[in-house]
Amino acid sequence: MPTTIRRAVLSLPVAPLGPENPLPALLSPLKPHHLDVAQRAELPAAMARQVGYGPLRSVLPVRRRDGYSRERTPADVEAIVIENDRLRATVLPGLGGRVHSLEHKPTGTQLLYNNPVVQPAEFALNGAWFSGGIEWNIGATGHTPLSMSPLHAARVPAPDGGEMLRLWEWERMRDLPFQVDLWLPDDSDFLYVGVRIRNPHDRPAPVYWWSNIAVPESATSRVLAPADEAWRFGYERSLRRIPVPEWEGADRTYPLNSEHAADFFYEVPDGARRWITSLDADGRGLVQTSTDLLRGRKLFVWGAGTGGRHWQQWLTEPGTPGYAEIQAGLARTQLEHVRLEAEGEFAWLEAYGPLAADPATVHGTDWRAACGEVEARLEAALPRADVERAYAAWRPYADLDPKDSLATGSGWGAVEVERGRFDLPGTPFDPTTLGEEQAPWLELLRTGSMTLPRRALPPGPTLVSPYWRDQLETAETGNPHYDHYLAYHLGVARWHAGDRSQAVRSWEQIADTHWPSMRCLAVADEEDGHPERAADRFLRAFTDAREAAGDGPSWTAAIAALARETTEALLAVHRPADATAVLAALPDTIRSRGRFQLLRARALLALGDASAAREIFDAGFEVSDLREGDETLSETWYVIAERLLSGGGPGPVPDEVRARVRAEGVPGRYEFRMRPE
Repeated sequence: MPTTIRRAVLSLPVAPLGPENPLPALLSPLKPHHLDVAQRAELPAAMARQVGYGPLRSVLPVRRRDGYSRERTPADVEAIVIENDRLRATVLPGLGGRVHSLEHKPTGTQLLYNNPVVQPAEFALNGAWFSGGIEWNIGATGHTPLSMSPLHAARVPAPDGGEMLRLWEWERMRDLPFQVDLWLPDDSDFLYVGVRIRNPHDRPAPVYWWSNIAVPESATSRVLAPADEAWRFGYERSLRRIPVPEWEGADRTYPLNSEHAADFFYEVPDGARRWITSLDADGRGLVQTSTDLLRGRKLFVWGAGTGGRHWQQWLTEPGTPGYAEIQAGLARTQLEHVRLEAEGEFAWLEAYGPLAADPATVHGTDWRAACGEVEARLEAALPRADVERAYAAWRPYADLDPKDSLATGSGWGAVEVERGRFDLPGTPFDPTTLGEEQAPWLELLRTGSMTLPRRALPPGPTLVSPYWRDQLETAETGNPHYDHYLAYHLGVARWHAGDRSQAVRSWEQIADTHWPSMRCLAVADEEDGHPERAADRFLRAFTDAREAAGDGPSWTAAIAALARETTEALLAVHRPADATAVLAALPDTIRSRGRFQLLRARALLALGDASAAREIFDAGFEVSDLREGDETLSETWYVIAERLLSGGGPGPVPDEVRARVRAEGVPGRYEFRMRPE
């Protein structure tokens, strides 16, 4: 059959994503992948520079997605299918352009881990993410904020005369457009993927890219890459160089041979072909290879421990096999960002397909022989020179304009193109995509002023790049109501730029009558080491927001997010009675959520009622937005158990009690720790 691209619909159990959190994400996201200065000093010089380059101050202007649940119902998910005689790839344009499945038709083999559900979890930089397939991670260390967002998609002519699927969007944290072109040459066993990231600005930009591939995991599956060493990063936040394949008495190229979650970044030698593969007991599986610019290769394992197994179940449904992740990136590790010069671009080609190798060699004790066997089979199936030729053939086609739209992304790219008058052949950001959220910023761009929203809603998103901050700084003033609105957005942009004193000054002008600015001042107080004042300001913002709140999902999201921040701030300064009052003021639809059940247990514990806190745990709850690496759930359980075992009083816990509780561990349903005790 000729290669075809067609629309399709998948029926999957889906947990609703919920509205965006309207409170600006002023703080940097939780950083499980973080090294301090002393650790960076031990790294090779070039690697250390990239580890320290371009850290995120926040995910602004992106908003957080934390309003999802775990109540899945059947739903139709839009898909695009690319198919030839050999392969069938199914892409989800509305969910980050993820390749949901890749089937090798002659053998009926699913080459990827194909998650049967769409269950958001707190792994993306801005919150919601789901597992499975191939995802395109751009932005900064971590899963992209576009994980569950729509991308633009269209048909484009392919280098072989057929068609390819183009996905594109404007990545807003780094302010960069990118595209992903996927095509299947006739009779090819490999899916080709051309990727391009462009910097249209007059300043350099830090860039991050990792193609993240979920593959089936079993006791006999082995991950191979052409390296004798790797950089291991664990959730105890240490990076060390280790030998491959064996380390500390176990062959770590078998994912289940690790107890805890960990990253293994392979040190692929210069000049070596870039590839990574996961092969089963019969020597069969998926292989990924690329042109040399995509230098990094990685294995992520959940580990065989209780926490890792629980995370696997949490992300899918009971009875579903586990998975590991094999990845390919621009740098050696995911802790690094790469400099992209002004008006420059990065571009490369990837290929994904089946591989069959001799199982005795692949699973033998001679690591170099195993890698040599894989490389020989890969060269026979897809010569390295063919990948280079395919890349060269694709490059002229990367600029061709899409001819048939298949899906629509956001309107933010259209705003940026109008602002910068950028010429971006191949990735049009059509003005028809502009919507209500973009309207105030177009008005500021075109008229030098912003009018108040017509509806009483929580604040809209703030644009924070240097260009937009300049627009805000020079905006027309004089209308008291308008100046309120402007001062708030200007404060957010100043904060993002690192000008925190001026940000605080902007918010202080209006905070007494503007709860979003009062909340921003509370965040600033926390950061500046004034927790008591922060708690007072959070409480004031929460009270004012409740009085101003109307109906609708945006208000619900704002009140829930503000209640969480307020309660945590009050508990941090030992005001559990006030925290309990905040929780009691919430509607049942919010208070019943697992996150707020955990906060209530913590408040009761702080009030000295460990028995009541334990009853909440015994009744059972699920914290839908539990964050990767967050150990609050297990630590709260431990403290409750220690208090109960030592009589429930507020005094110090004897060492023998603490040791006994730790030895007994956390009930499985609450065990999500990703590192050793």
